[in-house]
Amino acid sequence: MFLHAKFVSAASAIALLLAVPAWAGMPEITGRPVIDTPQILDWPLDKGIAEPSLHDPTSNTLYDLHGQVASCDLVLSTEGNYHMALRDIWPQVLDALTAQHLPWHNVLYTTSPPIFVPQLEHGTVQFDNLNMNCRPSVAVGSKKVIDKLVAQGYAASVPVALYVDRGDVILVKKGNPKHIETVWDLGRKDVRLVTPNPWLEAGAYRSYRDAIYNIAKADKNPPPGWTAEKLINIIYNGTSGDPDKWLAGYRIHHRDEPWSVAYGRADAAIILYHLGRYTQESFPALFDIVPLGGTTDDPQPLPGTQVDTRYVVAIKGPWTRTQKQARDTLIRVLLSDNFTHILERRGLLRPAGFVPVRQQ
Repeated sequence: MFLHAKFVSAASAIALLLAVPAWAGMPEITGRPVIDTPQILDWPLDKGIAEPSLHDPTSNTLYDLHGQVASCDLVLSTEGNYHMALRDIWPQVLDALTAQHLPWHNVLYTTSPPIFVPQLEHGTVQFDNLNMNCRPSVAVGSKKVIDKLVAQGYAASVPVALYVDRGDVILVKKGNPKHIETVWDLGRKDVRLVTPNPWLEAGAYRSYRDAIYNIAKADKNPPPGWTAEKLINIIYNGTSGDPDKWLAGYRIHHRDEPWSVAYGRADAAIILYHLGRYTQESFPALFDIVPLGGTTDDPQPLPGTQVDTRYVVAIKGPWTRTQKQARDTLIRVLLSDNFTHILERRGLLRPAGFVPVRQQ
């Protein structure tokens, strides 16, 4: 998760990309993961723990920056898994605001697990000893989370489908020393898997867990003696006999999982294609990715893969006229052809039938 402001950093549709419902019969998860994270002293915060808090002792640390931000012109609260694309488009957001003589001095976005509903309820979000007491005016998230926001009366517009992911890959150490090629290899005795934290990032955890089960269940030629149910029980329910078989990160999975594979106890992680590609491109000496269908350059998600859409929506608030204009400008930029090109470059797609909005 990042906190961005101008003064901090100005910076072919695929037929198989269909959402597939979870298969019936997955075993109940009864095991518990080992949290694979550095043992760092978790110092107390000046004002205790606020709600929502994005505290994570392995990152997001602002212990030596004390205070609060209490006046914001524009805040985007969004899921963080496409943070690399947001970083690329943000200068264009600032340029669009400048061109319209709109306020930009306190223009921020947070990238994290989806927290905009509690942000709106509590009027704050905490980053260690810095509290940002600003209401978000635009939100991006999954349909489930956006539907909750709409149901509680916070939406000022109809949610619009923003982007679609391209399935999952397996993140492994450079050179793939364990020769991991399929989800079945995750059940081997010599392979330890790291997942998102099942309590603090429940949505990402379920998505990757279901991908393993559904891909295995749809496989018409499983290894002899193996079933999808056996695979789940070995990974998640302790039947492997290895107490470290199932590891989990602390809070932000797209940083926790790579750390665990590179420096912790994990041999592999399931991760979204675009996150895996970005991780491998960022640290080419540390990681490789194993495609789950297609190739690393042209992913073709295997049957059973769940492919998700994220939505953008404007949020109601006591906004001034210029704040509303800034909010609408941000949404136009996110729905523009320019952002489409950025998303594609970063391994993401627009939804089928998407119609771009012209930037002003």
